[in-house]
Amino acid sequence: MKFIFKKIALVVLLTLGTAFFANAQEIIKDTIKQKSEPKSTQKKRVDGVIATVGDYIILDSDIDKAYLELSSQGNSIKDITRCQMLGKLLEDKLYAHQAIQDSIVVKDEEVKEKMNEQLSYMVEQLGSMEKVVQYFKKSNEDEFRTELFDIIKMNKLTSEMQKKVVDAIEITPEETRSFFKKIPESELPVFGAEMEVAQIIVNPIIAESEKQRVITRLKEIKAEVLAGSSFKTRAVIYSDDRGSAANGGFYKINRKTQFVKEFKDVAFSLGEGEVSEPFETEFGYHIIMVEKIKGQEVELRHILMMPKVSDQSLKDAKEKITLIKKRIEDKEITFADAARTLSDEKETRANGGILINPKTQDTHFDLTKMDPTLYSEVSNLKDNEISNPIVDEDPKGGKKYKILTITNRINEHPADYGKDYIKIKDIALKEKQIKAIGKWTEEKIKETYIKINNEYQNCEFTNQWVKK
Repeated sequence: MKFIFKKIALVVLLTLGTAFFANAQEIIKDTIKQKSEPKSTQKKRVDGVIATVGDYIILDSDIDKAYLELSSQGNSIKDITRCQMLGKLLEDKLYAHQAIQDSIVVKDEEVKEKMNEQLSYMVEQLGSMEKVVQYFKKSNEDEFRTELFDIIKMNKLTSEMQKKVVDAIEITPEETRSFFKKIPESELPVFGAEMEVAQIIVNPIIAESEKQRVITRLKEIKAEVLAGSSFKTRAVIYSDDRGSAANGGFYKINRKTQFVKEFKDVAFSLGEGEVSEPFETEFGYHIIMVEKIKGQEVELRHILMMPKVSDQSLKDAKEKITLIKKRIEDKEITFADAARTLSDEKETRANGGILINPKTQDTHFDLTKMDPTLYSEVSNLKDNEISNPIVDEDPKGGKKYKILTITNRINEHPADYGKDYIKIKDIALKEKQIKAIGKWTEEKIKETYIKINNEYQNCEFTNQWVKK
């Protein structure tokens, strides 16, 4: 069973690690240590085609790039052999090849948009495009852009194919229980120290005059657009939506897209070229312009303006939440009841203010993986202690005040089926997905043209890449 957990960990590392270009989220390191090899091997190696999968080839240098990408994310590569890395690259090419056979389409526009995001991030980290090109050892920017485009497109094809393979896989409670029962007690995974946290939010009251100022300005922008001005340019300049302002307020949505109801209702009520009247959501006030309607999808641009909070409103909010804290400490009301009746946060009110961990979708926060800001706010709290009022700078909702408390502490412990069901279910699901991927891979290897050069034919691959 230890092998299962190690295999899951390695599969996750190799699956996520080599997608650096497609998911650049970590700060690029100043120095990269690639996996060391005997000098004799390094001298003999000539960069050439070492494997072919369908229409794709793998160069010897692709393995070195994969190590570089893993290292640049802070991952350890000391236990990953060249054979294992080649095995992962073979899987990627197989997925990409099969994605094309299954008519999975990745649009060049999507790839270019993602590439521009990656380039902006890299330039921000390294200082200039010239330094980025030098860092990745390319001759010029065009060569780098071409290679980056191809990598992102292949990664996208790979991820879409992987998604297609595992999307339909589910795990039942009985399967989860059976998985857990098979684990010897001595090999149970150990889960780290965790805590449950609750909060109460008080939003400052926005003056009606400020709301009207925002509505009036949005109406003015709409009139400018109808007179011929660029909606895209105005979104870049005026929108408070940090996620879309740089792209001119652009979004592509369908009925299932996770946007608030008010936004989708307006978006799907407009025809191509129409601009909405200002409307309100929990994030502020918006106007939308629909650019294209493609079946069930709508391509649109929007401008969000968030009314400003006055100093007096912020002061009033602090006084209100300070009073709530005092009432709880004086035993007039419990923290949970105060959250249910007095908190302005809809998402946590019904649950007594208990926060949901966005990574795991349960209420437990692993102390070693906790958001640094949240950890700093609660790490010094004692049992039943309530934090002082904290100003929360929410990029979506603006400034607000909150108080926090720790409702439960869970010490490091071996997995317990009752207490850790969600985590155990996740591990069981991953194992089931790995088995499904293994079966799919085995079948597709038999159907696909695959050739591996002599230098790597003695590798002990997880899959049967070398056909007998």
